[in-house]
Amino acid sequence: MSEPARAVAVVDTGAIERNCARLKGELRGGAELCAVVKADAYGHGAAPACAGAAVSGGATALAVATAGEAHELRAAGLHVPVLAMGALTDRELEVALEAGAEIAVWRPGFLEAVAARGDALGIHPRVHVKYDTGMGRLGEADPREVAELVRAAAGEPRVELAALWTHFATADEPGSAFFDDQLARFGELARAMRGEHPDLRLHAANSAATLRDEASHFDMVRCGVAVYGLDPFQEDPAARRLEPALELRSYVAAVKRFERGDSAGYGQVWRAPAPTWIGVLPIGYGDGVRRALTNNGEVLVAGRRRPVVGTVSMDNLTIDLGSDTDVGPGEPATLIGAQGEERILCEEVARRLATINYEITCGISARVPREHVG
Repeated sequence: MSEPARAVAVVDTGAIERNCARLKGELRGGAELCAVVKADAYGHGAAPACAGAAVSGGATALAVATAGEAHELRAAGLHVPVLAMGALTDRELEVALEAGAEIAVWRPGFLEAVAARGDALGIHPRVHVKYDTGMGRLGEADPREVAELVRAAAGEPRVELAALWTHFATADEPGSAFFDDQLARFGELARAMRGEHPDLRLHAANSAATLRDEASHFDMVRCGVAVYGLDPFQEDPAARRLEPALELRSYVAAVKRFERGDSAGYGQVWRAPAPTWIGVLPIGYGDGVRRALTNNGEVLVAGRRRPVVGTVSMDNLTIDLGSDTDVGPGEPATLIGAQGEERILCEEVARRLATINYEITCGISARVPREHVG
């Protein structure tokens, strides 16, 4: 057995590639796949490696939130179109443009800033006009103002009008009629603008919308969470033929005998109800294992689920191995992933924490090394 790692996130880039191929096969009407690799590839690390796998799987574009993320992709030699979706300061705008990123615009003043900065750099930035159909974040909500911005971008010789886009607020809620309202709102303006500008590209769908309704596919979809094998509806990703790409692993550093009444961790929030063996794992909330999993989580050891008992601390957590165990120090432990017939999904951890699977992977801290395989 190789020496165990204190904590490691093992990322299968082959799973990312296969997930993208599966998503690509879902698309209708010639729509293309844009893989969203922001936030260090949703916590999977080495965004260029994950992005490269996505491109190998059929993604023809990438999307990020920040200028630094766009720069990282370009520095790694990725040459597909990259869309910077977030707000940018003047300095960030320059970094994004120098990286050749396409820029989201949502107000006339920012369009002018993009045009002026691009002109100074000797380039013609491609811009994507954002329409707020109901998310309530970036973008104008009045379709007349959005239409005027599209026309302004089309008439501005220092930029190239690339696309009109929006983002859904409730695509991951199957019973939500608001998704249909947003789709109809976007479709109405999209048809009018396409009539004026035949080369205008349209994109709206996130992972949930892509899998929910092919009418949302338009010319391109922007898939993030599904690229990494996480289910956008917070259910079992296997039901949608998605493969989770990440496993979070540690090991049992110590095994201790507890008698009835002995306590583990800060605050003595758990006491052994009977004699048992306790395993100590050198991983904790400093690594992204949330403290709210105290007495509220499970870890796989020797192919079996073992309950987290006692307070999750910054660098350690404790698990109940049972009154009769042959587990010893050095035994591998899996906090997210599979061992034998058992598996713990990000979706399960998210349910325990009343959050979403995205936050679980994004919350794995920088001190946990990412090991990319596949």
